[in-house]
Amino acid sequence: GVTGGSVTSTRDSNYSESVTDSPGPTIAFAFDRDDLLRTRFAISPLIELVAATYLLRLPRRFPEHRGWVESAAGRVKGLRLDLLFAVNPLGRTVWPNFNAPPPVSPHPRIEHELARVGATDPEVVRVDVRRAYPEGVPPAARPFIEDPEPTVAELVTQMRSFWKVTLEPWWAQMSAFLQSEIAARAHRLVATGGEAAFADLHPAISWDGGTLAVAADRMAPRSVNLDGRGLLLMPSVLAFGAWPRVDPPWEPALTYQPPGVGDLWLLDPTASGALAGLIGRRRAALLKFLDRPASTRTLATRTGWSSGGVNTHLTVLRRTGLVARRREGREVIYSRTATGDALADHG
Repeated sequence: GVTGGSVTSTRDSNYSESVTDSPGPTIAFAFDRDDLLRTRFAISPLIELVAATYLLRLPRRFPEHRGWVESAAGRVKGLRLDLLFAVNPLGRTVWPNFNAPPPVSPHPRIEHELARVGATDPEVVRVDVRRAYPEGVPPAARPFIEDPEPTVAELVTQMRSFWKVTLEPWWAQMSAFLQSEIAARAHRLVATGGEAAFADLHPAISWDGGTLAVAADRMAPRSVNLDGRGLLLMPSVLAFGAWPRVDPPWEPALTYQPPGVGDLWLLDPTASGALAGLIGRRRAALLKFLDRPASTRTLATRTGWSSGGVNTHLTVLRRTGLVARRREGREVIYSRTATGDALADHG
């Protein structure tokens, strides 16, 4: 299977060559009209959790996330994470998936997703783990084969503890960034069709009008007919490269990383007093204007202020965690975070 595969940067600590340097086999999703209509987007907290385990073990591979790594590394000391690391192993070309199934709703809560993991059929767990280790399951992962129910229950406990100290403090900023990406991408899909929506998902992903192809390193080529199921697209802050998912029992899905994720780590959400920098009429007005995502140019036009002045205020708003930004073509688009929404609503 190719589920969980990565492009441009694999989960293997001994592999550093990018797909753009040496294109690998292709995972091809074949679309028809119904598939385009049923293509949808979702945010997956479990994908972020899985990716986080790799970033913390391979910090030098991901300099764009240094701010998050430095914040999270000290917080995991003393936590029991043996099962979490065993089910997210380094040095593989196929990985278990039951610990991060594709979401069934657009923006699920982490507790709901952990409950889904805990309710996984034990036989699905066994099959999934064996598929990741065709040469034989190592001792660290054997509990998932020998006694899956209590093992998965303990895994969920470890995942919950890991989430609480590494991702929960950042989740408002992360989810706001991903919501902004989804809003822009979904608008393009509806307004101009698949070509515009899929064209710049990732350098290793291409669209020819009927097939979405993912160049996947060290994987067997595979063609997946969506057959009216559509494709679930999951933008991710921490999931490096692009991860196609094609193995049953889950629906076809593709995780990709939008540009601009490094900006999220400019703010430490645990710091106090950050909102003091927001005092001022113009910053409050910009928050109000960002009831819909907008570029600096749009905001300057709406307010009558200079682009430089707008940028200065947006920088303060971004550093205090009230707005997030992402790049769309040649423009930078700003949107309010959940905290920014709350402040604007009460302002």
